[in-house]
Amino acid sequence: MKRAELFFSFLLVPLDFLAIILAGISAYYLRFTTLATEIRPVIFSLPFGQYFNILSLIALAWLVIFVLAGLYNIKGSRRLTEEVYRVILACSTGLVLIVVLIFVFRELFSSRFIVLAGWLLAIIYISFARIVVRLIQRLLLNYGIGVHKLVLVGNSSTTDILIHEFSTRKNLGFAIVKRLKNFSLEAEQELAEFVKINEIDEIMQSDPNLSKAEVLRLFDFADENHITFKYAADLLGAKVLKIEVSEIAGLPVVEVKETPLDGWGRILKRIFDLVGSLFFIILSSPIMLFTAIIIKADSPGPVIYKNKRVARNGAFKLFKFRSMINQYCVGDDYGSATALELEKKLIEERNTKTGPVYKISGDPRLTGVGKFIRRWSIDELPQFFNVLYGDMSLVGPRPHQPREVEKYERHHKKVLTVKPGLTGLAQISGRSDLSFEDEVKLDSYYIENWSLKLDLSILLRTPLAIIRGRRAE
Repeated sequence: MKRAELFFSFLLVPLDFLAIILAGISAYYLRFTTLATEIRPVIFSLPFGQYFNILSLIALAWLVIFVLAGLYNIKGSRRLTEEVYRVILACSTGLVLIVVLIFVFRELFSSRFIVLAGWLLAIIYISFARIVVRLIQRLLLNYGIGVHKLVLVGNSSTTDILIHEFSTRKNLGFAIVKRLKNFSLEAEQELAEFVKINEIDEIMQSDPNLSKAEVLRLFDFADENHITFKYAADLLGAKVLKIEVSEIAGLPVVEVKETPLDGWGRILKRIFDLVGSLFFIILSSPIMLFTAIIIKADSPGPVIYKNKRVARNGAFKLFKFRSMINQYCVGDDYGSATALELEKKLIEERNTKTGPVYKISGDPRLTGVGKFIRRWSIDELPQFFNVLYGDMSLVGPRPHQPREVEKYERHHKKVLTVKPGLTGLAQISGRSDLSFEDEVKLDSYYIENWSLKLDLSILLRTPLAIIRGRRAE
């Protein structure tokens, strides 16, 4: 364990305590401001000394809640979105505690404004403090402070991906000090000599094709030298399974579950989609109205383009703003013979994808407005109505055309397990630059590890992915 990690994990405790105290004091004095008293006069008596004593006890109780919520895990996630999510959840739990205490001991105080303002300010102050701490940590990682020195063992595409990620993203906190292509007896001796004169924190097996003997030898080496051992699964070949164990006649029966999106998971996701789609429709309505006007003014034809896509329960019509010259659009019935011939020719000459799906580079069928709205993904805004109608979800695998789905291999069909999405894990990880196999890998991971928190994280990261895609063009 790195000292820097221990230090910052310890530092969060007094910082959180001070942030809670500061939030409580700020809420107290806000209640007695002229603006607040004019709206609702103060009809209770609460001296600051008495209030501060209560606040200190509540702050200590909140710290216990934070511990239970995992906010002080030393090896916690470095993602700020997840950090803030946990802070909101923990503070909300603390709010419930205060409400219960007020109900039981009504003489504490009866100001709902102070309680609600303190809760909101605590979220803001604690989140801000933690963001600052994480940014300082990342800055120090760029200078090699607190970095985990890593040995990679493997000769696979996964190894190459990890090398690229660790070398370009310093804030991940890993520095590769040595790479071994295998762990033969000669490689073991080479690493043993290296360990004698160099510090190593972790060994990561990044190749699933190592022999069983090599893997056992590598694990024993790490154990003997007190080095953390990790294994990076090749998600293109490995299957991540969710299981549920039940008992029948005294025998354990294991059920392999496709996704956590069963039962209440599906209900919660639908509610999330309904609320989210209505919110985004209202938010983006000025943009959609303006886009419709300029599409109509730019070229003849309908504003909305409908294209048949495949979901688990059959085909549906996907809504998009029309970005092509109308006579060359390939719609529900795949368009006219001329449009089909042109599209087939463009796919043969300009397709940048491999596998069953296609992407035409420099598509000449695009209108002037069409190029712009595609570049910024504005053409996909009408799909919020698909989400509202229940054909799609805000987050999920992207839907494909029937002719593309017909070419799916067996393992590709896993993406049809859940509703298709307007955005997804594949889109925020590389947009159109990913191969189809990589998309399936990421979508499969999403399906098997779904949670509302993951959906929210993907939605928050989508705008940045669109901007990155714009810069890359």
